[in-house]
Amino acid sequence: MEERQPQKHQHSLPYPQRSQRLIEASKPEIADESTESFDVENDLIYGRRTVQAALENERSFSRIWVVSQLKSDPRFLGLLQKAKANGAILDEVTYQRLDQLTQGANHQGIVAQISPYTYQDFNELIEVAKAASSQPVIIVADGILDPHNLGAIIRTAEAIGAQGLVLPQRRAVGITSTVMKVAAGSLETFPVARVINLSRALEDLKTAGFWIYGTSATAEKTLSTVEFNGAIALVVGNEGEGLSHLIERNCDVLVSIPLSGKTASLNVSVATGMALYEIYRQRNFQAQNLS
Repeated sequence: MEERQPQKHQHSLPYPQRSQRLIEASKPEIADESTESFDVENDLIYGRRTVQAALENERSFSRIWVVSQLKSDPRFLGLLQKAKANGAILDEVTYQRLDQLTQGANHQGIVAQISPYTYQDFNELIEVAKAASSQPVIIVADGILDPHNLGAIIRTAEAIGAQGLVLPQRRAVGITSTVMKVAAGSLETFPVARVINLSRALEDLKTAGFWIYGTSATAEKTLSTVEFNGAIALVVGNEGEGLSHLIERNCDVLVSIPLSGKTASLNVSVATGMALYEIYRQRNFQAQNLS
């Protein structure tokens, strides 16, 4: 890999023609079953796939509400009994009661109140990522505010094979029940770390051998022209303002997505998925050529 050079920023350059602003837009374009949100304090998750994944990974529950049909379902029977043995209160209720708890969302017959999410230690996340892959990919989210966007990013990142996610502690959404719901069970196997200083975290990633690729509307390099080799940290920015100036300066390479249509931008979760797909497309192509 070429020697890391300081990033030359192009703030004075004209805006690239139809260049994708990876970090714009507000609401996600995808929905799975339901993406109704709750106050963070409620810590409620619902939907069969989401709750089943949490049960299988032995998350700590305070209470579980379930309809009688699902309580006796072979997929849930043993899991619910184990959760009860571990201290969860198990309530057999009606669909109407679940409608009240979820404000009419598509709960599919089961709702659970979980304990607060436990973040992974940042340094441990790096070590686990490097152990899991010779070319690990870690997502770094700089100020994502919408829990639906964060949940969609997590679901896509886990599905496509990334090794983890890093969030800042301030001015950004954390792992809430809404994020868990949108992630559709992905958080049970996908680690997330939360750090006080995101810029310092990027420096630590560099020291650990990661190259930092930031998404920027003003980047001259487009996604398809960049060779994504080695360990990668993909940095995505806030829905409205993009990467902060300091975070952008800490990136080795800035990239954009060119657009041809009349739409000015894509949702941040969709754009992140496109960037991740390009990284893994290149690697799969290289692997096929080698074989």
